[in-house]
Amino acid sequence: MTAIWFKRPILAWALYDWANSAFALSVMTSFVPVLLAGFWNDGAESAVTTFRLGVANGLASLVVAVSAPAIGALADRAGRRKRGVLIFTALGIVMSGAMYLVAQGEWGWGLACYVLASIGFAAGNSLYDSLLVDIASPNLYDRVSAYGFGLGYLGSALLFTLNVMMVGSPERFGFADQAEAVRMTFLMVAAWWAVFTLPLALWVHEPAGPPIQRGAIRAAFAELIGTLRSVRAQRNLWLFLLAYWLYIDGVYTIIKMAVDFGLSQGLVMQDLITAILVTNFIGFPAAIVFGYLGERFGARRGIYLALGVYVITTMAAVFIDTSAEFYALAVTIGLVQGGVQSLSRSLFARLVPEGKTGEYFGFYNMLGKFASILGPVLAGVVALITGSQRVGILSILILLVLGLWLLRQVDLPDGARGESA
Repeated sequence: MTAIWFKRPILAWALYDWANSAFALSVMTSFVPVLLAGFWNDGAESAVTTFRLGVANGLASLVVAVSAPAIGALADRAGRRKRGVLIFTALGIVMSGAMYLVAQGEWGWGLACYVLASIGFAAGNSLYDSLLVDIASPNLYDRVSAYGFGLGYLGSALLFTLNVMMVGSPERFGFADQAEAVRMTFLMVAAWWAVFTLPLALWVHEPAGPPIQRGAIRAAFAELIGTLRSVRAQRNLWLFLLAYWLYIDGVYTIIKMAVDFGLSQGLVMQDLITAILVTNFIGFPAAIVFGYLGERFGARRGIYLALGVYVITTMAAVFIDTSAEFYALAVTIGLVQGGVQSLSRSLFARLVPEGKTGEYFGFYNMLGKFASILGPVLAGVVALITGSQRVGILSILILLVLGLWLLRQVDLPDGARGESA
């Protein structure tokens, strides 16, 4: 069965995760928070920069959340999901590169570029996820989904390793200071993202659809309304989506705000980004292992395990004071981060009606992006009101616990191994 990893469509699809995960790790998780607190900062206090970052993440997520289902429905009708991936990828690449040009103290311009790049990243992912059903059979969803996340962790960690070396010793690489080295990472991410998207452009194919006709956008929105009605009529589908909306909020908030939280506690930037690097190297084999766990014991049970670990680490994060403790939490998160994402995607693929993949995955990603609005903004607002990021991080717990409880209420279809309620 290992030969499936080298089939061109599967490898090309998974390499897109390798490509765009560099943005998620180097830009979103690591260096935008660093620049916002330092080079881009206009002298604001740490609670204010946390609030700004939370609002920026929330705004990008809101745009994608509102548009993703319509984009997916339109792409389904025309058979142009891959084209949509490439268009949004181009937006993300250009805006990632543009962040290199942002001057010192210009946090507004920096966040504007970041928001647009994040929209390209998230909207492209919405359509990319839906291509899973075109390149793999249902019995391979768990493993192929995990394969994509695993390559994403590995590829982004390789580039990030070089980025960390640049930022740690900027003079060795010919940079004037750390800020210049950090800014250069944006250009490197843009180039990496572009190069490794080429296999998807060349080797992944989807069934051709009819040419887009006049009124197609209106029809797509009408189809979206039909999707909402259809979801409401399918108890298991809307229960799963509600559960996913809640627990993935906590997961994405931790990913996006971890470095900012560490900086607010006085931890050293180099230690923080090194810990994030460790998380991603661990995430590669761990995501692959979760794919086999999902196949053997059921995707839902794998998600239970991952969310239980998230609850424990979120509670522990409130008490961290040292870089060593941050490292320990980073390692723990690395063991489950890819698992909860990949198994959620493959579990949802089993619930989607045939012929509605782009539309339903658009709805799936919409909920994920709406969740990314609530979590970062909530954490930012609580931190601003209380003056403590430690208090803000606790708001994530209720989302994780409620999502876990709702997931238990879902009755999965026949054939989902070991997952009967």
